Amino acid sequence: MLGRRLTGEPNAYIIGRTEFGDLTLVLGRGAFIPRESSEFMAHQALRRLRGRPHPVHVDLATGIGPVALVVARGLRRAKVFGVDISKTPVAWARRNASRLGLTNTTFLQGDLFGPLPASLRGGVDVITVHPPYVGTKHLEELPAEIREFEPEESLTDYSPLGDRILGRVSDDAGGWLRPGGWLLVEVSPDRAREVATVLRRAGYGEVRSTKGGPKVTRVIVGKA
Repeated sequence: MLGRRLTGEPNAYIIGRTEFGDLTLVLGRGAFIPRESSEFMAHQALRRLRGRPHPVHVDLATGIGPVALVVARGLRRAKVFGVDISKTPVAWARRNASRLGLTNTTFLQGDLFGPLPASLRGGVDVITVHPPYVGTKHLEELPAEIREFEPEESLTDYSPLGDRILGRVSDDAGGWLRPGGWLLVEVSPDRAREVATVLRRAGYGEVRSTKGGPKVTRVIVGKA
C-alpha cells in the first residue's frame, strides 16, 4: 500500500473507500473520487426537495453516486435517479446503494438525459450536475495524482474550454424540470460568473451563485 501511495495513487483507490458526508462509499480505479465540495450541492438539492409532495431528483454525471445517495438517504420518499456515461462508476453507485439499503435510487448508464424514463419529462424537481469542466488545453496543468489516475472523461468533456456538457445540460434540463424546478451546477469559483450567464441565456430565473463548505465550493442555481 505504501508503494502504491508513493507512485501518487490516491488513498481512496488504495483502501477502496472514501467518506462523503456521513456516508462511507466504496470505489476503485475507473471512478472519479468524490470531493468534499460536492456535499454542499447535495444539501442544496435536499433543501429544495423537502417541501415537494412527490420529490424527484436527477443527478447527472453521478459517478459512484455520492450526491444522489445523500439525497436518497436524507429524503426516503424521494425518487432519485443517477446517470453516468461510464459503466464502471455506475456499477459502483449501484453497489453503494445496495450497501446502504437505499431502494429509492436508480442508477443508469448513458449520455446525460438519454437513459431516463420518458415519463419523467416535465416532472423533475431538482437536477444536479458536477460537469467535467477542465478544457483539453488545461488537462496537463492538473496535479499528477489526478491526471494520471482518475478517469479522463470525469475531468474533461474534450472541448477546448470545458463547456460542452454545461451547454447541453442547460439547454435540455428545462424540458425535464417541472415548473418551479431547479437546476444546480457545481463549478470552480473562477467559472461561476460564466456558468451563471449560460443559465440566464438558457432562460432560467433566479440565477445566482451560492457558496458553502470549502472555499472552492460554488453551486450556480437556476429556476425553471
